[in-house]
Amino acid sequence: MRQFLFTLIMMSSVALMANGTNPSIGAETKPVNTDESSVVWTGKKVTGSHTGTINLKSGNLEFENGALTGGSISIDMNSIKCTDLEGGGASKLEGHLKSDDFFGVPNHPTADMAITKVMAGQGRDNYKITADVTIKGITKPVTFDATVQNGMANATIIIDRTDFDVRYGSGSFFDNLGDKTIYDDFELVVNLKY
Repeated sequence: MRQFLFTLIMMSSVALMANGTNPSIGAETKPVNTDESSVVWTGKKVTGSHTGTINLKSGNLEFENGALTGGSISIDMNSIKCTDLEGGGASKLEGHLKSDDFFGVPNHPTADMAITKVMAGQGRDNYKITADVTIKGITKPVTFDATVQNGMANATIIIDRTDFDVRYGSGSFFDNLGDKTIYDDFELVVNLKY
């Protein structure tokens, strides 16, 4: 009987190794290092663009046998900064972005993203991710490509602000804006250290 059990265990181990499965890895959740991670935003208008940074409040990524399976991040909307302007110009834009014209930060101090679906992308360590994004209390799905390797997750995410009731200066909702038109899409370049 003891020999039979030993043989069964050995066969199971060989089968697992043949399938490339390492039972010691399994499922794990890794916290995002908010101090070493970054989010850079870019918003464009007819006459140019503005760019800046915003800080992560918290986050985690979930893995199964080394492959990304889920995760979430929370962004501190009070930390929004404009980096292409200086002094009063930067402060004025930051204040406007925090106002009800844009993100209504006093009532919505965080923006959140929770991964709902992860599919293999083209090439190793590449993924196509669908996530629920919540801005101003409104949740919508967003799909984007990401690369996850060597303790870093990198993605460029395009978000249509009008999906989240951020309509100020939008040519989709207001006529005759001319060169004051602000484009609906904005870009987030996200680099997460975990």
